[in-house]
Amino acid sequence: MAAIKMTRAAQGARAREVLDRLMRAYPDACCSLDFQNPLQLLVATILAAQCTDERVNRTTPALFKRYKTAGDYANAQDEELQEAIRSCGFYRQKAKTIKAACQTIVDKFGGKVPGSMEELLQLNGVGRKTANVLLGECFGTPGIIVDTHCKRVSARLGFTRNGDPAKIEQDLMRIFPQERWTDLSHCLVFHGRAICHARAPRCSQCCLRDLCPFPDTREGKKLAR
Repeated sequence: MAAIKMTRAAQGARAREVLDRLMRAYPDACCSLDFQNPLQLLVATILAAQCTDERVNRTTPALFKRYKTAGDYANAQDEELQEAIRSCGFYRQKAKTIKAACQTIVDKFGGKVPGSMEELLQLNGVGRKTANVLLGECFGTPGIIVDTHCKRVSARLGFTRNGDPAKIEQDLMRIFPQERWTDLSHCLVFHGRAICHARAPRCSQCCLRDLCPFPDTREGKKLAR
């Protein structure tokens, strides 16, 4: 399939088929970070920067047992918090970010993680990606999470030509129905991890092969990432 020039209706129908196939391929697609409340998910997403979810999930049980409220993190001793998250890498900066975010939660939001995009973006270390994770998982507000997998797979599928995460988010929001944004995000992550790898995508095993224009969507010889 060559490059995607379709009517809006045709693009919408193709998008629905793509997502339906992905959901059949990954029926258990979900957030892979372990958490029980919004504060835990916020902390876990901060720790997950440049770290695997598996490593974060090995670190957080002891962390969550020790620090239970935003105030606990805000008032934590720097050295103790850093040591508790050391295995996740960049532990000094991550501890600083967690403490600052939690201090804002205490000062501005009564100790509770807020539930709107505007409020979440006031927290240190929280951009639209993290905010959409929290909104979708904890507050029932669908959002598109533009991580490295979403960026790569959506570009290869021809749903976006943008490289900026905010623009990619807007492109996907125009194509996919709002109630399915969170499902889309999880499926793109699972598909990126399982099949649509950055350097060596397993196209022959892809459930979307007949719907995908890749490699026609790459720029020259450089793969879309």
